[in-house]
Amino acid sequence: MTPTDDALVLRPAEAEDVPDLVDVFLTARAAAPMPASVHSPREIAAFLAARLEVDETWVADVGGVVVGYARFTPTWLDDLYVAPGAQHVGVGTALLELVKTLRPDGFGLWVFTSNLPARAFYAGHGFVEEEHTDGSENEEHAPDVRLSWSVGGDG
Repeated sequence: MTPTDDALVLRPAEAEDVPDLVDVFLTARAAAPMPASVHSPREIAAFLAARLEVDETWVADVGGVVVGYARFTPTWLDDLYVAPGAQHVGVGTALLELVKTLRPDGFGLWVFTSNLPARAFYAGHGFVEEEHTDGSENEEHAPDVRLSWSVGGDG
C-alpha cells in the first residue's frame, strides 16, 4: 500500500457496500458496551439496503476498505459505527463532522445508556443529553438516552 491508499476517504455509500456496512455494524456493536442486535445479519443487510434508498449514508474508506459509516435523515443520526480496528484514530470524528456539515440546523440521536464511550464521544463533540428512557420503546429493551446537537450548542 502506498501512503495515498491509506488516506481516509468519505464517500456516499453504494449498494455494493452493504456487506461491509453489516460487518462494521456487527463488529462495532459486539465490541461496545451495548446490547447485541436483535436482528440476523441477513435482516440487517436487507434493512440497510432498503435504507440506502431513503436515508443519506456515507462510508469511511481507508485503502479501499470500509472502516465506518454514518446513516442519517434530515433530523436524526440513526447509525454511526466504526470498525473496532479503526477506532480512536479520527474516523468517527470525520464522519460526525460530515454529518454536522450536511445538517447545520442540528439533529438528534439515541445511544444506549450503557455505552459510556459513545456518550463521552458525543459529549466531547457538543451534544447535549436531552432525555433518558427505560428502553421500553427500543427493540433491545435497554435504557437509552436521546442527545441533540445544534450550532449554538457546539461552543
